Amino acid sequence: MNILRSRFGSVLLVFLGIAAFFLVTEHKVHLFGILPYLLLLACPLLHWLMHGGHGGHAGDEGDRSKGDKE
Repeated sequence: MNILRSRFGSVLLVFLGIAAFFLVTEHKVHLFGILPYLLLLACPLLHWLMHGGHGGHAGDEGDRSKGDKE
């Protein structure tokens, strides 16, 4: 006998759904309060990822887009 198809399983699923709803709605304030800090923490990571492809801040010495070949 499948437990989810029984009466106990149905009541358990409804209870878990209600509990999940209240957990999300009550703790949404905490999650939104931390979002500005997560944005600030993402800035160095994005800077590191965006500058990883061109060798840093070397200027025109390492620029191959102008057709210079070594």
